[in-house]
Amino acid sequence: MMEQFHGVGVTPGRVIGRVRQMPAPVAEPAAGPVSGGVDAAAEGERIRSASKAVQAALKARAASASGDAKGVLEATALMAADPMLVKGAVKLLDASADGGARSAERAVWESGAAVADKLKSLGGYMAERATDVLDVRARIVAELRGLPAPGIPASDEPFVLAAEDLAPADTATLDPAKVTALITSGGGPQSHTAILARALGLPAVVAAAGVEAIADGAEVYVDGAAGTVQTEPGQHERDAAAAWTTQAAALAAGFAGDNRLADGHAVPLLANVATGKDAAKAAAAGAEGVGLLRTEFCFLDRDTEPTHEEQVAAYTAVFKEFGGKKVVIRTLDAGADKPLPFLTNADEPNPALGVRGYRTDWTSPGVLARQLAAIAQAAQENEAEIWVMAPMIATTDEAAHFTRLAKDAGLKTAGVMVEVPSAALTSAHILQNADFASLGTNDLTQYAMAADRMLGPLAHLNDPWQPAVLHLIKATCDGASAASAATGTAKPVGVCGEAAADPALAAVLVGLGVTTLSMSPRALPAVNRVLATITVDEARQLAAAALAAPTAEAARDAVRASLPILDELGL
Repeated sequence: MMEQFHGVGVTPGRVIGRVRQMPAPVAEPAAGPVSGGVDAAAEGERIRSASKAVQAALKARAASASGDAKGVLEATALMAADPMLVKGAVKLLDASADGGARSAERAVWESGAAVADKLKSLGGYMAERATDVLDVRARIVAELRGLPAPGIPASDEPFVLAAEDLAPADTATLDPAKVTALITSGGGPQSHTAILARALGLPAVVAAAGVEAIADGAEVYVDGAAGTVQTEPGQHERDAAAAWTTQAAALAAGFAGDNRLADGHAVPLLANVATGKDAAKAAAAGAEGVGLLRTEFCFLDRDTEPTHEEQVAAYTAVFKEFGGKKVVIRTLDAGADKPLPFLTNADEPNPALGVRGYRTDWTSPGVLARQLAAIAQAAQENEAEIWVMAPMIATTDEAAHFTRLAKDAGLKTAGVMVEVPSAALTSAHILQNADFASLGTNDLTQYAMAADRMLGPLAHLNDPWQPAVLHLIKATCDGASAASAATGTAKPVGVCGEAAADPALAAVLVGLGVTTLSMSPRALPAVNRVLATITVDEARQLAAAALAAPTAEAARDAVRASLPILDELGL
């Protein structure tokens, strides 16, 4: 019987494929000695066999993988044969070891924890391998239990990946040549799954309750624009999927790197990147610069602050791809869903409202200044036009302090991210103390709607089409205009949140006064194609219609009704 599931569409696209369900995470084995003891020799052989089976499976997957996934799988396969892990587990089977005999599963679990802790204590590259050990531990335990291995399922054929949600660690082994679409019952439009789908250009639907119960192997039709998943697709759905394939190929070839509206008004389309590899792909996709360089990826999975030289090298890898073009670099956005052992407090009761972003300078002074010094050196050694901005600015005093720090470091252009509603409402004053603003619509929506952006049940609130969010964006642009008039200097406002990647919403943002849009490189052609069909005056009319709407749905519908090209392109 045909079933339809409704969620939030985060990446447009129409795909038909067979579902592979993401295995459930491996539960920790029960602690304590096994009643009646164990046959240590037999259990030890089980552990060795399971380890070999995991290694063989990982090697087989690595052989057919490519790019980053290949390297991750090869490294994990080596860890599966690590003698420290296996020998340590076998030793724990001995009842005389300490406190009684353990099951094979429990012995592997404890041995893995001990090896990971030892690697972390060594720091540097070895500390980074601790995550691999814990992944292998889970795989061996699953093998011992006769359960599917955790993580992205292996498959010889392309498939639609279904899950409750994806963890950041799962993304490294996701092969877009095999995974044709993503569907989740949890998450939201700014969850890790949604961000990954946009980066890879995969059709995706999140917060679609019930998709985790679709039978493995069942054929489904995924419509990433409508936010629907349907089982037992018919001829209509097959025709729609075939048409999308043709449209997507034509769309991808259509962006030449110079975005203008129908009246010739320029609205540069920039890219959100994290690494030099990301920047190279963005440049190849025609991005006119970088609107958001996420610097925290240089700091993550580390127990210590990266050195000055390490930071300079990381920033240079991006800057060199955009010689002569603008690169907007965000200073460290640690905290909330990006904790750092040396900088953030893991015990905060509400980290999204805690010490994160710019605020870490209050509790760990010096880290921000050292980062700005590294950015400044990388800027001096490269030809890109470097702008720097701080996340989580909430007051005029904070904006003034950050600008002063940046200028003292030798950086000419210093701005702020507008993610906190207070910054939007007081932007006229804040931008008299900063050179520009960039709207982080993911967090701005979260804070305006008081809704955790990672929670599926709140996905309908975490919608940048919400009237309150649109009015905050307008307030920011109006404040920038007032600050420009007061200082005699232009105060541009960009958008680097996921809202910029929605072609319909991009038109509204331009109408509200936004001057640049930054997004995943894969979103550039669609946004360019839609904006090329409207004038500035028409964009303002669309913005007025959205602002006048009482609900997010009404705002979206009103704008889409005036942009028939969206349906023509399957967007």
